[in-house]
Amino acid sequence: MSFDSSVFGDDAISQETREFVAASVAMREQMPSMENTDLVELRRLMDEGGGAFPVPPPVDRAEDRTVPGMGEGATIRIIRPEGREPAGVYLDIHGGGWVIGRARMSDQANLELVEAFGLATVSVDYRLAPEHPYPAGPDDCEAAAAWLVENAAAEFGTEQLLIGGGSAGGHLAAVTLLRMRDRHDYTGFIGANLVYGAYDLSMTPSQRLGVGPEGGLDRVAIERFIEMFVPGQDPTDPDISPLQAHLHNMPPALFTVGSYDPLLDDSLFMHARWLAAGNESELAVYPGGPHGFDAAPIPIGLQARERVRAFIGERLGQA
Repeated sequence: MSFDSSVFGDDAISQETREFVAASVAMREQMPSMENTDLVELRRLMDEGGGAFPVPPPVDRAEDRTVPGMGEGATIRIIRPEGREPAGVYLDIHGGGWVIGRARMSDQANLELVEAFGLATVSVDYRLAPEHPYPAGPDDCEAAAAWLVENAAAEFGTEQLLIGGGSAGGHLAAVTLLRMRDRHDYTGFIGANLVYGAYDLSMTPSQRLGVGPEGGLDRVAIERFIEMFVPGQDPTDPDISPLQAHLHNMPPALFTVGSYDPLLDDSLFMHARWLAAGNESELAVYPGGPHGFDAAPIPIGLQARERVRAFIGERLGQA
């Protein structure tokens, strides 16, 4: 295992990325800070597409359903390919610090996968903290995954299953993989697309140190999200911090992160441990990328999305 250290140097950061980061910092300075914003306001801003990354419109043909084992109010959201049986199913888990976000906010990204690969996507609308702290969210994701494993052949005509998520969704995807292995004896996912996840809630060095406002997420926000998600819990519990878990029998994974992201270490460390446990893993670090950079219409954002599509295509045998 080796890293290309050049991706961490300032010389590797493009002018387009620098301009995007500066514009994002300026935009966030006009918004309420985490310390002074309640969850109702945060959720309203997210629902309305506020912030650095406006939320695309929902997909009309998406289908919301309940499945056994999920908590009250939790659902899955399905987008199917038109005119054909799916080539596989992608289980998507949205981000938002475990406290904000909705499955429908991933509709356009999921639709791109549906149209590119003939996949069906199943996105999990899990219960949010602090109203529903740990283990509610992970329980909902586990229930959705267990339903999918049991019903994929009958519901979608395929048992080729992938999983993915970004930020808190990357964390929940990793937790779900571990729970499916340990509680359901299932290790059949063919790929894991893990994007700038938080894999150690005791906080990695990069979470604690950060890079300043250019990171897109600061220590105060991370600590607040963790406090709401796992109040009074041991953050080193492997069910809370998958970096602390035994990682054997995991699927091939792609870890994506920007070099400015305060969750950088989480992906670096998880990639190393994934490999050390005998699994296949790829690491893609994008120079100057802040948290959430892959949603931006800048070269590194486009490159990250193309790399994800290449990974999924390879896992489906469509490369």
